Amino acid sequence: MESKYPRLRNKVLRMLRTRFSSLLPVLAILGSVTFLGLGTSWAKHSLFPLVGAQGTTAVRVGLSALLLVVLWRPWRWRLRGHDARLVVCYGAALGLMNLGFYMALRTIPFGVAVAIEFAGPLAVALWASRRALDFVWVALAVAGLWLLLPLGHSVSGLDPTGVLWALAAAVCWAVYILFGKRVGHLHTGHSVSLGLAVAALVVVPVGAAHAGSALLSPTVLLTGLGVAALSSAVPIMLEMVALKRLPPQAFGIMISMEPAVAALLALGLLGEHLSASQWLAIGLIVAASMGCAFTAQRRAAAAEAVLPA
Repeated sequence: MESKYPRLRNKVLRMLRTRFSSLLPVLAILGSVTFLGLGTSWAKHSLFPLVGAQGTTAVRVGLSALLLVVLWRPWRWRLRGHDARLVVCYGAALGLMNLGFYMALRTIPFGVAVAIEFAGPLAVALWASRRALDFVWVALAVAGLWLLLPLGHSVSGLDPTGVLWALAAAVCWAVYILFGKRVGHLHTGHSVSLGLAVAALVVVPVGAAHAGSALLSPTVLLTGLGVAALSSAVPIMLEMVALKRLPPQAFGIMISMEPAVAALLALGLLGEHLSASQWLAIGLIVAASMGCAFTAQRRAAAAEAVLPA
C-alpha cells in the first residue's frame, strides 16, 4: 500500500505542472497586452507632440533595448551563426512593426490601425491551423474584433498611406511571431535583449533623422524611459514566455485579447462606457482565448499522459 503514495504524489505533481504550464502563457499574454496598452497610450499622448511618430518609435525601442541589454547582458551567452541570423530577422521585424504602427497612427484612427495590424497574427493562426476546432477560435476572435473596433466608419475615406503603414505593421507582426517561435529555444533574456538591440539599430536612425536633437531632451528621455518599460520591455519579455509554450496559431488567437483589455482599461481609467455590441465583442474574444487555452491544455495533458510514471 505504501508504494502507491509516491506514485499518487508524482501523479498529482505532474498534473499541477501541466495545469501551471497551460495557465502561464495565458497570464503572460494578459500581462503583455495590459502593459502594452498603457504604454502606447502614454506614448501617443506625451511623445507624439514632441518628436513625432518616428521619434517616438526610436525612443521607445532604443531605451527598451538599453534596459534589457543592461539587465540581461547578452554577451554572457554564445550565439551560433544560425541563431544569430534568426535573432536579426526577429529583431528587424520587431522594429519595423513598431515603426509601421506609429506611422499609421498619424493619419488613420487608432482602432482601425489596430484592426488592420491584427490581420498579421490572425493570418498566422489561420495558416498554421490543422484542426477544425482551431478555426472556431479564429472565427470567434475575428467576429469579436469586427464588433469591437470601428471598422464601419468611413473606411473608404481612410488615408491610403496610413493603411499601407498598418498593413506593413501587420506583415511584420506575423514575421515577428514566426521568428519569435524559432528563437524560443534560446534563453529568454538573451533572445529578447538581442532582438531589441537589432530593432533599435533599425529604427533609431530613422527617428534621429526626423526629430534630431529633440530626442535628447530630458522630458523626452524620462517619458521615453517609462514608455519603454511599459510598452516594449515588459510586454516583449512576457510574449517570449508565451511563445515558448504555445504554437504560433494559439499565440495568434490569444493575443487577440489586446483590444478587449484596452476597452476594459478605458472603462476603468477613462470612464469610457461600452455599448452592448462592444461587450458582446469582448465576450467573443475572451471565448476565443479561453477556447484556445483549453485546447492547448488538453494537448499538453495528452502529451504528459504518455510519459512514464
